[in-house]
Amino acid sequence: MKLKLYIASLLILLALPAMAKDTTYTVNGDTLFLYEKETVLYVSEDFDIQPFKPDPSKAIWYAAVVPGLGQIYNRKYWKLPILYGGAMGLSYAITWNGGLYRDYQKAYRDMLDDNPATESYLNVLPVGVEIDSSNKSYYTSLLKNKQDNYLRNRDLSIIGTVGLYLLSIVDAYVDAHLYDFDISPDLSLKVSPRTMPNPYTDTLTGVSVGVSCSMRF
Repeated sequence: MKLKLYIASLLILLALPAMAKDTTYTVNGDTLFLYEKETVLYVSEDFDIQPFKPDPSKAIWYAAVVPGLGQIYNRKYWKLPILYGGAMGLSYAITWNGGLYRDYQKAYRDMLDDNPATESYLNVLPVGVEIDSSNKSYYTSLLKNKQDNYLRNRDLSIIGTVGLYLLSIVDAYVDAHLYDFDISPDLSLKVSPRTMPNPYTDTLTGVSVGVSCSMRF
């Protein structure tokens, strides 16, 4: 009887999973109690979360697709106001200079066509100016210079916008590469005055005065 009880108990222990509460089984009139053992999950103290390190390839790709996204990926959020502020300023400059360029271009053309029906140049010249043979050459040259100036400013603003875009890509790439660059706390630069003997000097002291620079890293 005891042998059968032991065999049955062994089979039950092997076949049944652990349970959350006490479980009671009856075998041939005898009562068998199985108790769940407490399971504790231990986390090793050596478990270490890897610090964030951006991938330069991803940074340059993000910056190329959406300006500023590379800086967000690198977690350099403080650069966003500079980047977007510059982009807004350049966009305004393109729009403003482009509008004035078109106005002066039309005025310049109207000045040359000698058509009384087309006098848009009166909208850009000072109020009260009357064009006649004595001053037409002067105002024609003035309109031409204004047109060229605003065209140049518009083109420079466009070039600046492209340059800012390329700069944001380069900045994201360099930031990703130098993200974990460690500057030693021992890095220092010391500048101090120094005098050195100089037999070729004409001064009575026979010394030269200079500056000594020493760097420690």
